[in-house]
Amino acid sequence: MGKYKYLANNIALFSISNLVSKILVFLLVPFYTSVLTTAEYGVADIFQVTLLLLVPALTVNMGEAALRYGIEKENKRKGILRVGLKYTFLGAALVALAAYASAFFVSDRIRWYLFLFVLLFLSNALYEFLILYFQGCELVKIVVAGSVFSTVCMISCNLYFLLVLKIGLNGYLFSQMIAYFASVCLMLLLSRKYIGKGLPKDEELEKEMLSYGKPLLLYSTGSWINNAADRYIVAGICGTAVNGIYGVAYKIPAILMVFQRIFAQAWQMSATKSYQDKNSSEFFSMMYRTYHMFMVLGCSVLILFVRAIAWILFKKDFYEAWQFVPPLLISVIFGALTGFLGSICLAHKDSRSMGYATGIGALINLLLNFLTVPKYGALGAAASTAVSYFSMYFMAFKIVKKYVKIETRPVRNYVSYILLIVQAVTMINSIGPFYVINGLIFLLLFLLYAKEAADVFGKMKGSLRKGMTGHGKTNDLQS
Repeated sequence: MGKYKYLANNIALFSISNLVSKILVFLLVPFYTSVLTTAEYGVADIFQVTLLLLVPALTVNMGEAALRYGIEKENKRKGILRVGLKYTFLGAALVALAAYASAFFVSDRIRWYLFLFVLLFLSNALYEFLILYFQGCELVKIVVAGSVFSTVCMISCNLYFLLVLKIGLNGYLFSQMIAYFASVCLMLLLSRKYIGKGLPKDEELEKEMLSYGKPLLLYSTGSWINNAADRYIVAGICGTAVNGIYGVAYKIPAILMVFQRIFAQAWQMSATKSYQDKNSSEFFSMMYRTYHMFMVLGCSVLILFVRAIAWILFKKDFYEAWQFVPPLLISVIFGALTGFLGSICLAHKDSRSMGYATGIGALINLLLNFLTVPKYGALGAAASTAVSYFSMYFMAFKIVKKYVKIETRPVRNYVSYILLIVQAVTMINSIGPFYVINGLIFLLLFLLYAKEAADVFGKMKGSLRKGMTGHGKTNDLQS
């Protein structure tokens, strides 16, 4: 299967998964912000960001290792599953031990939340590992089924627990646990004919996966700091209610992240399969330009309509979250581009260099947060996140040059970043006719990318047309 067709097919499948899941969850944001208090949402947000750190760290990034080696070592996929499940359960056991030890020193209320967190960790860790494992096995349809089923379960349970039983934060957390466990069961059920019976022990494979996963700890921890540490700092300095408002601000950037995730999931598979090809530079360059164009234009549109979207989504005190959204949207661009470049490094098994770039970005983030949050509150945290992601992207671009030459237009790209910052500043501070200014900036950005957009769509359209004529048929398990 051709590179473009392979990528296009996977984008189509991941689009079903992500669009159905994220749109349904997105539509529930007004419901959540009306039934949960800002403090309850703040606590739930802390749960989520803690999972983002602990799941990859305590499972030694076995999900990423399963994705990488699943594509490369097709004949060892059963062994990969065994190794991944082993470290997933070991990670859950560590969390349970830590929670048990802490239970003697806290109140009954905190003890209850510790118990819930252990269950949430186990369910989330299993779900995330299996999603990446089946992606590595190229069983994308199982990934799509698991993701959509998880969303349907989560929404159904939330409506029941929050609307009928009215049990607030507990119901919100119960819904997540049930959805993750249900999805895990479904994915295992659908994969029976591929997995079969017995999971062979392979110590050499385990060592390989660990040697891949361990250097990723700095990368995943640095990514977590850039994604989540600001929530702890805002909660500690400004309180959980402000953190709840800041946490809900991420829901609008999540719109852009839906499309980023669709491409990133498909791209990670393509990068791993294509990194040794002779014409990989041309393929990577085209994909980079396409990705860059979509992220910049998408960010500009969302900044333009941020107040209107916030008015629809955010109820009560949550509405003021809109002002934190523009810098968070800009950070999504640099985070997405860093992930794109990181996939190339990981395909070359260079997780150490990306860990270095991410670690430096994380340190910048922490430093700026401690400097800006006391004075500017959550807005300072949002701006710090954007700056740290840019520094991470800048370093990642330099690192990737030693593996592949990506042809891009740096002057045009940096002009577009400046225009986005102007958009953000005029919108947040209501400078002049800010809607007119923002609209004109979007048109200018569109003109900057017009020729490139036509070239990209023409090439993708031609590739898809070839695919429809039926040049070869592949099995889900074929590489």
